[in-house]
Amino acid sequence: MKRRASTRKSHTLPANATTKLNRIGIALSQERDPERVLDLILSSARDLIGCDAGSLYLVRKKAGVPADRDRYLADKELLFTLAQNDSVSFPFKATPLPITEASIAGHVAITGTPLNLRDAYRPPPEAPYHFSRFFDEQTGYRTVSMLTVPMVNQKGELLGALQLINRRKNPRRALGQGFATSAVLPFNKLSVDLAMSLASQATVALENSLLYDEITRLFDVFVRASVSAIESRDPTTAGHSGRVAALTVELAKAVDAERSGPYARTAFTRQELRQIEYASLLHDFGKIGVREAVLVKAKKLYPEELAVIEERGREIQLGLRLAAIQRKLDLATRRAEETDGKSDEELVGRLARLQEDLTLIRKANEPTVLEESSSDRIRQIPKQTFAFPGCDILTLLSDTEAERLGIRKGSLSEKERLEIESHVTHTYQYLKQIPWPRDLDRTPVIAYAHHEKLNGRGYPQGLSGAAIPVESRMMTISDIYDALTASDRPYKKAIPTAKALAILADEAAHGALDQELLRIFIDAKIYEKAIPAEERRKGSSLFYNI
Repeated sequence: MKRRASTRKSHTLPANATTKLNRIGIALSQERDPERVLDLILSSARDLIGCDAGSLYLVRKKAGVPADRDRYLADKELLFTLAQNDSVSFPFKATPLPITEASIAGHVAITGTPLNLRDAYRPPPEAPYHFSRFFDEQTGYRTVSMLTVPMVNQKGELLGALQLINRRKNPRRALGQGFATSAVLPFNKLSVDLAMSLASQATVALENSLLYDEITRLFDVFVRASVSAIESRDPTTAGHSGRVAALTVELAKAVDAERSGPYARTAFTRQELRQIEYASLLHDFGKIGVREAVLVKAKKLYPEELAVIEERGREIQLGLRLAAIQRKLDLATRRAEETDGKSDEELVGRLARLQEDLTLIRKANEPTVLEESSSDRIRQIPKQTFAFPGCDILTLLSDTEAERLGIRKGSLSEKERLEIESHVTHTYQYLKQIPWPRDLDRTPVIAYAHHEKLNGRGYPQGLSGAAIPVESRMMTISDIYDALTASDRPYKKAIPTAKALAILADEAAHGALDQELLRIFIDAKIYEKAIPAEERRKGSSLFYNI
């Protein structure tokens, strides 16, 4: 069974102690990081009561042990989480401990009552617990007075134990090594009351920070699961979002370190870096609203379209051969004296031309820039018709297919390009539906602007200059750099870093990219810091953790 919340009544605390407790309570309520909350709890308790040292233990569930309703602590253990000492320095490592009556912290955890020892080396003879002198023997310290109080929430659940060591006669002066035990005071009634009051406040603050941390972790997992979902639709670019996030966060850190120039006053908090990371991870999520065929289109024609053209070619080839055979039969029937050499020569020429056209179509289907002469010939192919008895008039290419093969750059038609570009709007529409906390609420706006250009020639909003958030400007550089250097794109080869940086520099020179941000990106060698070369070669997903 869970223990009852303590109903022990403290006597009224002095005004100055109450004021200190209130200040500590305010400080605890404002801190969200669980590690900082723990440090603040222990340091505040030591300062409030004037202690030389202290420890903090947290209750946690044992791995692999099922919960036991009848025995509340059966599936739990204590984690020796934090230790502080003003007189000696020592290496600390968090250590799990069993919850048993044999240890002082375990005894307090089981009984739920404070334990006040005048001298830890001399516990009451009938006590089931004992004090471990291991730390003292290793450091030369001497633990004298010790106060251990439970940290119990309003539900009666034990969260941990607060342990204070060596209450000093001079509260503001460390005892130092080799101190006289006479410099240490026992913990009096007021000390116990203060410790219990602070433990109560600390329990609320700790629960809140742990809950906030749990929600943050849950949200983080949700973001990364969303990225995995979109990348599963386009495995060829898997890892792109993670790499862009890593590059952008590192660039933001470099901008934060600037002490001169346009960005000397630009600074990012830890949460703002998290916001940049989330916006970068989710910047392409809107691709989930783009047709998969368009999303993964590697060549100018879809595979089934090229297959139809190839089939037409075989049909035309067969028709030409059958037509030539029919002419020979007609000549033989009429017993004409002239030879059929001219027909054979014409057949060979037409078949050769047909093969040349098919070869050109296959070449033009690649997402590369065609020579003007090849483009002209592609445009002529739909005009070549083939008429065979009993068949419709055939053409190797339709006008629409020729138009697609004539795409000057990449593999997408204008309509398909607009569909791909719509992913930015889809991203924004998706992200703005999420109830982002206040310190992350600009995530949708940052992601929305990652394809905008300073000269106003970007999309989808056509923003320019200062209207584009600086976080988006950083992400644009990272996005373009990764797209240029990634080795996982089926429609292009990765280009060397130097060439990619030259392309970015050219874009900046033409007013599309932020020149100062690009300078920082290059000077700080963000492309080397953010992603190890072996990870880039593998093209693996690399999520960035702040």
